[in-house]
Amino acid sequence: MPRIARLDTPGLLHHVMIRGIERRRIFKDDEDRENLMERLSDLLPKTKTQCYAWAFMPNHAHFLFRSGPSGIATLMKRLLTGYAIYYNRRH
Repeated sequence: MPRIARLDTPGLLHHVMIRGIERRRIFKDDEDRENLMERLSDLLPKTKTQCYAWAFMPNHAHFLFRSGPSGIATLMKRLLTGYAIYYNRRH
């Protein structure tokens, strides 16, 4: 049975959680966290998305976003694709 599609209307608040596969670490050190934050800081104005809060743990992270005109999926795809490439090359 397919999952129910996410409501992704511009202007909505979204609690987004990202987690490593099999709950593995997604951050090995502060440099990894800083890289993700730099990517996010670059993408927020481009997607006209607001980030109200974030919390980083070693194997997952939480964010509170207000989506822009392109929706939250565009932001997350661009953010996580770039971070995954960086992380896999570094580690």
